Amino acid sequence: MGVGVVFADSDGLIFVDADVLKAPRSMPRAKRLHRLYMQLLDYISRHEPDEIAIEEPFVARNARSAIAVGQAQAVALIAASAAGIGVEAYAPREVKQSITGFGDSSKEQVREMVLIALNAVEQAMPLDASDALAVSICHINSRRAQALTLEERAYG
Repeated sequence: MGVGVVFADSDGLIFVDADVLKAPRSMPRAKRLHRLYMQLLDYISRHEPDEIAIEEPFVARNARSAIAVGQAQAVALIAASAAGIGVEAYAPREVKQSITGFGDSSKEQVREMVLIALNAVEQAMPLDASDALAVSICHINSRRAQALTLEERAYG
């Protein structure tokens, strides 16, 4: 499970952290999910995010993979709720469109654009971690667009 933290200020986006949380496949599923949950709670505790953004489940051709991803996303939702943090979800295509301008971009293209956007091109980054950062950037862009829309309406 990829996780990442991006800070946004008036000057732009700042890369804070990215990681991939893992649990051994040899563990029973319930224990793996619990381990991911505990790791995620620790990550949230260390970084104290204001908001959490996740990628909505992608219905893949492989049902097993889709179920596993859905379970990991449920873990993220429960961890956010336990920490009292709001969650927004974005479709994979929306995230890719926000980052690369093309909804069918590859994971490698997304990673490249994420690293450029965060001025972190020298950073070695697993694809799951860059995917998490992409969702964060998409969320920040969405929030900024909402703020501009509200501002337009107020002055319109």
